[in-house]
Amino acid sequence: MINDKYAILARSIKSWGQDLGFSDVRISDIDLSAHEAGLAAWLEAGFHGEMDYMAAHGMKRARPAELVPNAVRAIVVRMDYLAPSTSPNWRAAEQARGQLSDQAVISVYARGRDYHKVLRNRLQQLAQKIEAEVGQFGYRAFTDSAPVMEVALAEKAGLGWRGKHTLLLNREAGSTFFLGEIITDLPLPIDAPISNHCGNCTACLSSCPTQAIIAPYQLDARRCISYLTIELKSSIPEEFRPLIGNRVYGCDDCQTCCPWNKFAQISQEPDFAVRNGLDNSSLIELFSWSEEDFMRRMEGSPIRRIGYVSWLRNLAVGLGNARRARLAQQLDCELIDAALCRHLQHPSDIVREHVSWALRQGA
Repeated sequence: MINDKYAILARSIKSWGQDLGFSDVRISDIDLSAHEAGLAAWLEAGFHGEMDYMAAHGMKRARPAELVPNAVRAIVVRMDYLAPSTSPNWRAAEQARGQLSDQAVISVYARGRDYHKVLRNRLQQLAQKIEAEVGQFGYRAFTDSAPVMEVALAEKAGLGWRGKHTLLLNREAGSTFFLGEIITDLPLPIDAPISNHCGNCTACLSSCPTQAIIAPYQLDARRCISYLTIELKSSIPEEFRPLIGNRVYGCDDCQTCCPWNKFAQISQEPDFAVRNGLDNSSLIELFSWSEEDFMRRMEGSPIRRIGYVSWLRNLAVGLGNARRARLAQQLDCELIDAALCRHLQHPSDIVREHVSWALRQGA
C-alpha cells in the first residue's frame, strides 16, 4: 500500500510539474558517491579557478543528504529556455553573429529574465502542491544555488546524459534547458537513467575557442569563456582575450555545434523572451551604457550579478578584437576608439587596463 501511495504521488508530481511549465520531471536517488573521486581530482587540479566556493564546499556537493536531513530522493526538473522568438535556424544564426566583430554576443540563456528566479518560484509552487497532498515533509529546492551536482542527479533521473562538453544532453531537447531540483525525504519510486548518445562525435571539443574542454567530459573552467566573462572578477588573462572575440557574457559555441541541438525546444515561458535587444546589440551601444543604465536595464537579468566593472571589461575586450578585425570587416576604427577613450579614465583599474589593451589592438 505504501509503495502504491508513493507511485501515485510520483505520477501526480510529474503532472503538476508540467502544469507549472517544466518540460520534464524525473526522480532519482541521491547516491553520488561514484562522483566523489572525479570531483576531488577536478578541484585538486585547480580547474575551478577563482570559484573558491567550489573548493569550500568540497565533497558536500556530492552528498545531498548533508543539505536536507533524512533526504533519500531528488525530484529533478527541466525547463527549456530558447526564447519564443527564436528562429528554427538559430544555431547557424548564432554562429554567423559570432563572426560580426562589432556585434555583442550574449549567451542565449541570459537574454531574458534570470532563470534562478523563474525556476525557484516554480519549484516552490511544486513543493506546495506536494505538501497540500501529503502534509508537511522534508525538502529543499535548488536552482544552481547550492552545492549540488545537478547534472549528475539529472543523469541518474533519466533526464539525459552528460555530453563531452559536460552539459546534460537530451534526445528530444538537446542541451538548451535549465535544471532544478527538490531534494526530499519522500521515498518516491525512481526513474531509470538512459544511455549516452555522443558516440564518436567530438564537435564540442574542436569548436571551443579556448580549448577549455581538455578531454571528453573534462572542463578546465579557467579557460572557459563563460568562466572568464562571468565568474572571473579579476583581469582576463591576455592570452585568452583575442580568443574571446565578441562574446561579452558567456559562450554557446559547444552548444551551437552540437548535432543534438537541432532538436532544441522553443520555450513557452514568457519570462525567457529577449529583453533590451540583447540578441541584436552592438559592442559600442552596450559600452555606452552608464552604470545607472546598466543597473536599470539589467534588473531581473542574470547579467546584473557580474556588475558594471566586469561588464565594461568584457566589452572592452570585444572592442579590442573588433579593432583588430576592422580592416577585414570594414569597421569604423574612429567610432571604436571614441567609445574606448570615454572610459580611459574610469575609476576601476581593471576597466582602464582592458581599455588600454583594446586601443593597442590592430595598431
